[in-house]
Amino acid sequence: MRHGKKVAHLGRTNTHRKAMLANMASSLIEHKRINTTVARAKALKTFIEPLITRSKEDSTHNRRIAFRALRNKYAVTELFRTVSEKIGDRPGGYTRIIKLGNRLGDNADMAMIELVDFNEVYETAKPKKKSRRRSRKKESAPATAAEESVEAAETTDSVAEVTAEEAPQAEATEATEDAPEKTDANEDENKAE
Repeated sequence: MRHGKKVAHLGRTNTHRKAMLANMASSLIEHKRINTTVARAKALKTFIEPLITRSKEDSTHNRRIAFRALRNKYAVTELFRTVSEKIGDRPGGYTRIIKLGNRLGDNADMAMIELVDFNEVYETAKPKKKSRRRSRKKESAPATAAEESVEAAETTDSVAEVTAEEAPQAEATEATEDAPEKTDANEDENKAE
């Protein structure tokens, strides 16, 4: 009797099965989806999901456990960098198995296993709704009014600066104009005397 024995042997010895699952898991992490038989996909799902859960917490211990299972340092790096970032808020169910039909040669049930968060076709999140504006004229009018007020303020500042610069010159001109008048008045007074 096989009570409580959930491991799918897949017609292989223990070491061969572990090596095959490690290779398939590395390929799944690298390519984000692979095609295989349904039995292997189900076995791979139970093999890789605990590793993905461990990748959420990036520690030396978790990396060593992942390396012991995957036997590929590039796959471990990819798992802890890109895959863990995408699945950070997902509580489980990181893979999806899609049945593809039977293989031509031996009529085996084929399936595609993929990482859920890396598939754009089955996007579960609703796409962001684009905000539409009813009229661009209404929106541009306040912008021009604001620009006009800024330009008016700059013009007022420049007029004040010009007035401040011209004021000493104007005073000097007035003083010069007043002086000849006084001179003419003095000459008229002198002639009258």
